[in-house]
Amino acid sequence: MKQMNDTFLRAARGENTDYTPVWYMRQAGRSQPEYRKIKEKYSLFEITHQPELCAYVTRLPVEQYDVDAAILYKDIMSPLPSIGVDVEIKSGIGPVIDNPIRTVADVEKLGEINPEQDVPYVLNTIKLLTKEQLSVPLIGFAGAPFTMASYMIEGGPSKNYNKTKAFMYAEPQAWFALMDKLAAMTITYGKAQIKAGASAFQIFDSWVGALNVQDYRTFIKPVMERIFNELKEENVPLIMFGVGASHLANEWHDLPIDVVGLDWRLPIKEATERGISKTVMGNLDPAILLAPWDVIEEKAKEILDQGKDLSHIFNLGHGVFPQVNPDTLKRLASFVHEYSAR
Repeated sequence: MKQMNDTFLRAARGENTDYTPVWYMRQAGRSQPEYRKIKEKYSLFEITHQPELCAYVTRLPVEQYDVDAAILYKDIMSPLPSIGVDVEIKSGIGPVIDNPIRTVADVEKLGEINPEQDVPYVLNTIKLLTKEQLSVPLIGFAGAPFTMASYMIEGGPSKNYNKTKAFMYAEPQAWFALMDKLAAMTITYGKAQIKAGASAFQIFDSWVGALNVQDYRTFIKPVMERIFNELKEENVPLIMFGVGASHLANEWHDLPIDVVGLDWRLPIKEATERGISKTVMGNLDPAILLAPWDVIEEKAKEILDQGKDLSHIFNLGHGVFPQVNPDTLKRLASFVHEYSAR
């Protein structure tokens, strides 16, 4: 086993570190030529079903960029087939679901996940990585109930989540039943990833920014409290992240989590002024990675300066674009380490 670099874990727990740790959302895959070659032959789901290959894709950015954490290569949709949802990742579109949820009867039909039986390949990938291959912590993850529900109700990606919100308002009983089913799936799936070796866990509520604060408190927060309270028992750092959800950052801060993920819309300085005192993660706009180096460096400095007296994990405000040059990510990780060295 390689010597473990635990800087990311210490920062996540609010402990002192020698420098600001860095990792990138969607660092596995996307812009790497080696990954693109694999994708010519295999789909996302096909890669995740092959532990050796999936571990390679997960490990690659750690070796190439010298980041302080790995994030498991998979999709938030991975557990859905096991509860009876037919989902296909269509190129250029995203997840498409042929049997969208329309009624309480549709919710009642949903099954339960048994990770050892239903997603053994995910657990085997984690075991491979954490027992033999990684010298940094591995982050496991899941999609949050609202985001999963949005795909299940809309039947695919959406710009406005009208069907989802209409279902939430018009069918509250069915909505809360769906939240309960998805919470149970997330808890079981999360615990299995942690037991297999993941040493931190992130929940992506990618689309929950579509809700206002009051609706979040009514329809979402109770289920998130339940999920995080259960996962807390596993004793690993817990991270919350969503996009376009700056107005919910304080709601997340209330949850039993360790790290509040910020997208690029909410500066770290403003988050702390609003009372966020937990570790913050973020939050360079990924579009800046396509700018000249001096612009990237200047923007990274701003973020690191705002985070220097806090517990801070450097990341992007969302995922790496396919167009980003891998050398830029490597150079940025090195810059973050050097500039923040204490």
